[in-house]
Formats: sequence, structure tokens, C-alpha cells
Amino acid sequence: MFRSPLIFKLVYPGLLWRKPAREKVIYLTFDDGPMPGVTEYALDTLKEFDARATFFCVGDNVRKHPGVFRKIISSGHAVGNHTFNHLNGWKTGDREYVQNVRLCENEIVKAGGRAPALFRPPYGRIRFSQIRELKNRCQIVMWHVLTKDYDRSIPVEVCLQKSIAVTRPGSIVVFHDRLKNEDRLRAMLPGYLRHFAEKGYRFESLEH
Repeated sequence: MFRSPLIFKLVYPGLLWRKPAREKVIYLTFDDGPMPGVTEYALDTLKEFDARATFFCVGDNVRKHPGVFRKIISSGHAVGNHTFNHLNGWKTGDREYVQNVRLCENEIVKAGGRAPALFRPPYGRIRFSQIRELKNRCQIVMWHVLTKDYDRSIPVEVCLQKSIAVTRPGSIVVFHDRLKNEDRLRAMLPGYLRHFAEKGYRFESLEH
């Protein structure tokens, strides 16, 4: 599904799936970076459309590519925590999971960022017990629109069309700034931004 099912929001009501919006605003997010080349491409494309976004960073990638991370900050975008090792919460003990989140936070601060107020669980998989551990530290962010830019079984044109079709004011939209799907991000992101910019939408970070 390209849009998060209602049942997920009912099961996890305390998580952020979509922001209330009376105006034409979309909240773009990028997962799994920072990564040389692809993150920088995303930043350049966002700049063309005067768009702000939120980058959910993997701590180990911040450690490896602090310069790319600092470009996110200096370009005026928000940063969120995406664990240090891209952990699946369903397959990870609570103590290890929370420690991994803290490791990511430490790398972000070491690279020049602030301790993130936003956290997105990799794969969207997180236990209720992990939510209880983290909810006082940060806002846990899910999504309203999943572009599936990573899914090579779906033609990229279909991913773009369906992502556009399910987007609404206040949608939190997920793209991925990682090497494995760089070609698909390049094929989708400009068209997505152009479509909504022409309809009078603006793009804000989740800290706006």
C-alpha cells in the first residue's frame, strides 16, 4: 500500500502519521542517509523547489559521512533519528534497541547537529514496550504516504503516479536517500515536487 492503512493508526494512536493541515502543505521525509551523491542530489533538488524536508539519519552513516550530514543541516532541513544500525524493532530486545537509538543521537551531536526530537523506526517496526521507552525522549514519526521508491518490482512511473494520487494536505511522505535506489529517487523526486508545486503546495520540515 502507498498510504498507511487506518488500522495502523488505530493500533498506534500515539505515533505521528499525518499532520493536521488546512493549507496546502506536504512534509517530505528521507530515510537511511546521509549518503554521498544521493543525499546531495536530494538536497539540490529540494533547493530547486524551495522545499524543506526532514532527514531520518542512520547513525553509522552519519559517522561515515559527517560532511554530507552537515550539508543537510546547513541547507536548513530538519534531522531525525533512525537508529545507529537500521534495526528492526520486532527482532531486537528493548535495551539493545534504546541503546542503538542513543548511539545514533550521539553521532548526530558529534557531527554538529542537535539531539533529535524526532525518531522513525526502521521498517516502521517497533514494539509497544520500545514506544514506552522512547516516547518521552522524542516524537515517533511514521508516515501517511510510502512512495515505494525502493521496490523494483513496481515500475517507477507507477510509484510516482500512485504516490501523487494518495497525497493530501498534511501528508508525511517517505523517500529514501540510499545508494540502492538512487536511480529511482532521481526518476521520482523532481516529478513529485513539480506536480505539487504547480498546484500551490509548499514543502516543510516536521519541525516547522
